[in-house]
Amino acid sequence: MLNIIKVREDKGPIKFEKDEAKKGFFKVKEGTNTYINDDGSFSELDLRSRVEPWLSSLFQSEHLSLLLGSGLSSAIQYEATESSDNGMSALDFNNTKYKDKIKEFATKSAEKSGRGKPNIEDYIRVANELLRGLEISESDKDEEEVLRNELNTIIENFTRNISNIENTIAIAELDKREKAFQLLVSFLMSFASRTGTRDRLHIFTTNYDRLIEEGADIAGLHLIDRFVGSLNPIFRASRLDIDMHYNPPGIRGEPRYLEGVAKYTKLHGSIDWVETDTNNIRRIGMPFGAKTLTPFLEAANVSENYQKVMIYPNSSKDRETAEYPYVELFRDFAAALCRPNSTLVVYGYSFGDDHINRIISDMLTIPSTHLVIISFNDKEKRIMNFYEKCGHSDQISLLIGEDIANIKALTSLYLPKSAIDKNSIKMAELIKARIPTKDDKTGREDKE
Repeated sequence: MLNIIKVREDKGPIKFEKDEAKKGFFKVKEGTNTYINDDGSFSELDLRSRVEPWLSSLFQSEHLSLLLGSGLSSAIQYEATESSDNGMSALDFNNTKYKDKIKEFATKSAEKSGRGKPNIEDYIRVANELLRGLEISESDKDEEEVLRNELNTIIENFTRNISNIENTIAIAELDKREKAFQLLVSFLMSFASRTGTRDRLHIFTTNYDRLIEEGADIAGLHLIDRFVGSLNPIFRASRLDIDMHYNPPGIRGEPRYLEGVAKYTKLHGSIDWVETDTNNIRRIGMPFGAKTLTPFLEAANVSENYQKVMIYPNSSKDRETAEYPYVELFRDFAAALCRPNSTLVVYGYSFGDDHINRIISDMLTIPSTHLVIISFNDKEKRIMNFYEKCGHSDQISLLIGEDIANIKALTSLYLPKSAIDKNSIKMAELIKARIPTKDDKTGREDKE
């Protein structure tokens, strides 16, 4: 399996694959210019010594953001159950007479955005636009009702698919489930372990499931989002920049950041976000692993109206990003990324959403920003297309391939350890000050 890496001073992507003759070693693909040995081979430890320090330095940037896609959920689900499904496969409309038109336009939308085959979001978006047109024209009331009922069924089945992903993880064998969540916790804390002098980690996700929230609960990581309340939190557009601080013993008036806190934004909504009759967006109390959303919708007084569930219909025209609550979510995304000395790490996101890609491209126009793309694969070539077309390749690091970007390899070899170890940092500073490095010796010899 082909892997791609670009870190530090690499001028371009380096392609390599496993060396079948030497366990734990890789070999560079022919024709690739690189810094590697003359025979083109290197070990996992060689790669770790090059990648881990680089990521450690980037993770301590002034501003750090993490964008997670369905690849993370698939990775954890596979570790727990040895199978995975992102739940995004298209669900066909069968009853409406416009079913062929819906499929046609969903396919065109997917092709235009570079996704190839349409997914469920494309179908929901096109159906919503058609339904709105029928409501405005009032030309076919019977068909309008048929389409509304079928759209409701499609969304219900979609939420069941997402719930099933959670359920398969929640009921997996205890040993496998615990190991899967240990990987998730280690992954999240590698990013969240930042010193109190740095801005908070901001986690963004396009996922509808609550795997990240479950992992944060297990890790003791407190997530701050736009919801306010305890039983049925309400989405607040007026949320201030709330944070958590503590007063050190013996020091008054100098509060410090509380460790283990991160900001959290679900860009595309969630299966437990519901629009109530009072026009509020509430997060309902749905346990992780629940098989169906139905009883929780009844508790929210919206019965079985699944169109009240806040699922983001993908749009190439960004129509939905101008509507509540998505306008607030994407404003948070742009504000967190597009500022100096900012680093964005992307994992499990396939670069299939134009409205997200555009904000990332805007971020890279600031010279002090950096983008790290980590992906298990790039079957549709969307990641490499983005890399080649953005025009800021020097500000992009790549880790692509199942040998380096799988969740086990990442957490054990390439991501920084999930702890704020000030003793190690101090020791490294003392060693550097007392023991001359190779560069120091070379500099002294040149002077002599």
